[in-house]
Amino acid sequence: MNKLHPGDFAPECILLDQDNQLVNLIDYLGKKVLMYFYPKAMTPSCTIQACNLRDHIESFKKFNVEILGISIDTPDKLLRFSEKEMLDFTLLSDKEHVVSNNFGVWGEKKFMGKKYYGIHRTTFLINELGKIEKIFKNFKVEIHHLIILKYLQ
Repeated sequence: MNKLHPGDFAPECILLDQDNQLVNLIDYLGKKVLMYFYPKAMTPSCTIQACNLRDHIESFKKFNVEILGISIDTPDKLLRFSEKEMLDFTLLSDKEHVVSNNFGVWGEKKFMGKKYYGIHRTTFLINELGKIEKIFKNFKVEIHHLIILKYLQ
């Protein structure tokens, strides 16, 4: 896994969103971007994380922060997730896990004694110039949004 650090430029990110439209991270220059990687749409922890971000989106907007969620789910599944949970931010499909790998969040995981590859839940705050400002990991999904909002203050 690549190791990114605060101060590094964010790797290229061009992916399809839940509406099958290409989204390019470079289009967000001039704004802060909260890019959060999550394992799988419509799972309990990922739903809690997404809904907390949705419920506090106005607080993020006060800090000029756009939210992008990234998983390896297909655009169709992301659309179902977005509609079901009434998410009002962009979800991106990294089916081939290229962007996840470039951000260093794709790797081996263990669950109940089994090893597999997947996304390690990680959030990057990218500044207006496209540089990584802060990396958040090893957090409880229930307070993910609060940790980031506290940092932004």
